[in-house]
Amino acid sequence: MKISDCNNIMDFRLIARRKLPAAIFHYLDGGADDEWTLGRNTAAFNDYELLPAQLSDVSNVSLKTKLFGEEVDWPVMISPTGASKLFHAAGEPAVIRAAEKFGMVYSLSTLGTMTIEDVSAACSGPKMYQLYIFKDRELTRDLIDRCKAAGFRALCLTVDTPVAGNRERDHVYGFATGKFKLRSVPSMLRHPGWLYRVLVKNDLDMVNLATSVRPDQFADMSLLEYFNSQLDRSLTWKDVEWLAAQWDGPLVIKGVQTVADCRNAANSGATAVMLSNHGGRQLEGAPAPVDCIADVADALHDKLEIICDGGVRRGTHVIKALALGASACSIGRGYLYPLAAGGQAGVERGLQLLRDEVARTMALLGCDSIGKLGSSFIRRRR
Repeated sequence: MKISDCNNIMDFRLIARRKLPAAIFHYLDGGADDEWTLGRNTAAFNDYELLPAQLSDVSNVSLKTKLFGEEVDWPVMISPTGASKLFHAAGEPAVIRAAEKFGMVYSLSTLGTMTIEDVSAACSGPKMYQLYIFKDRELTRDLIDRCKAAGFRALCLTVDTPVAGNRERDHVYGFATGKFKLRSVPSMLRHPGWLYRVLVKNDLDMVNLATSVRPDQFADMSLLEYFNSQLDRSLTWKDVEWLAAQWDGPLVIKGVQTVADCRNAANSGATAVMLSNHGGRQLEGAPAPVDCIADVADALHDKLEIICDGGVRRGTHVIKALALGASACSIGRGYLYPLAAGGQAGVERGLQLLRDEVARTMALLGCDSIGKLGSSFIRRRR
């Protein structure tokens, strides 16, 4: 199967599974505990029906909208995910170029393998940086200052990782400890290119931390161990207020799911929320993001931009989320499967397929612009 044979996002998953060592594929594909939340993220979209308005003029359908105060070509953004080079040698630059071609917001993760400054140089479109508030506030402030200097539009704080979720597939294959199990070895050996990049080129470093932290600060530990040691379990909404004052721009809180937390986010200075359960990788039993949209939109639509982050695999999913009250959707595995399958060409084909689905759904729904989507176009299945 080639990327040209792919007809939807999940087709790319089949190629990714073949092209990646087993441990890496399962890291990308897996979730926490029994993976109920992981599966529910996508399955929950099936609980909603679209209600078309027939005999509507859809001769011209516009997907343009605004996100973080800037016009984007369609209401889907690239979610921050760590270490894109783990899945393909082209890494973040391939995703950046594809996102720019499709007029999308690109998000860089703290655990990315490309520096803030290099992303800025490579991407002229709107950019968001995802960070954590570290115990060392000077480290956090340094990353913020670098984002300001590099022209990043928005800052995103992830709040759902006081500890790592129980991702059992990572333990089975040894990814969780970095000491790969014997069962992983044959698969690794069948992917010599991947081994070369990891063992010889060593291009999977967390480069933004490496360039913001003095070597003596983690002299007795690896950079990953230092990162883990800096995660602060004592954070409260007061720390979000501090972050908002430091940034003074569009601020996104990622990992909230309740009206109460979203209201706290707004009151603490956030301008947007990403309704997210971390792709089913943290708290097992958490609600699917799409199920959180309506309540949050009813309560806070005039105070926050609402981004549905999790489970989006189809254009119909995007339209359902927007009709429920979301401002946009974000995709993680939705672009990582195509990246693993075919680098930049894979990401571009995946985005094209998804965008075509969004446009086609709009036409079939009888709605000619994103701004007109609303509750009249959707209902929960009875």
